[in-house]
Amino acid sequence: MRATALTKQIATGATRLDILNDVSFDIARGEAVAIVGASGSGKSTLLGLLAGLDTPSAGQVLLDSVDIFTLDEDGRAALRARLIGFVFQSFQLLPFLTALENVMLPLELAGTAQARKQAQEMLTRVGLAERFTHYPNQLSGGEQQRVAIARAFVRAPKLLLADEPTGNLDAATGAQIIDLMFELNRERGTTLLLVTHDEALSQRCARQLRLVAGRLQPDTR
Repeated sequence: MRATALTKQIATGATRLDILNDVSFDIARGEAVAIVGASGSGKSTLLGLLAGLDTPSAGQVLLDSVDIFTLDEDGRAALRARLIGFVFQSFQLLPFLTALENVMLPLELAGTAQARKQAQEMLTRVGLAERFTHYPNQLSGGEQQRVAIARAFVRAPKLLLADEPTGNLDAATGAQIIDLMFELNRERGTTLLLVTHDEALSQRCARQLRLVAGRLQPDTR
């Protein structure tokens, strides 16, 4: 992945608010990188741009050698489905689907053969072999995040984007989730890009991209 001169501005009346300003970096395949910074520094905005969920005022994002902003909204959605997995602080599980059905969903949307078998294998891998038929409200926070991680990894994405993945978990459960994410990163060669306030999580990454008032600071490693 390569971000080049990413800038995001919002007009507020007669004034202009610079959320991101000329942010550029490269991330190698299989690398684990943390995006860190104070609240309001532009971290989540940057993640949204890298995923093509928002469009920049200026700049490029190259993913799999494609400038994602040359694609229309449907094209970006197709690229996300093919290449990107997501893990969110709030888990984003569908409450009316079981753990197994939540993990099967991206496989079924992609027309993947043996979606049930692949989802069962992935849930087993994250330690939830006994929770296939449980609904999100029957699972602990840590279990829900494991389902979300299984769903994110089940299609073997090239890039996993995580927004505060341990933010709603206690320290012990958060540490288990961190271990799991990095185990899957090693096993599958997935590139990890993590927005986090969790110092333990950021220190596990090879690099930190630190944002201050929308500007990228020199590498902290």
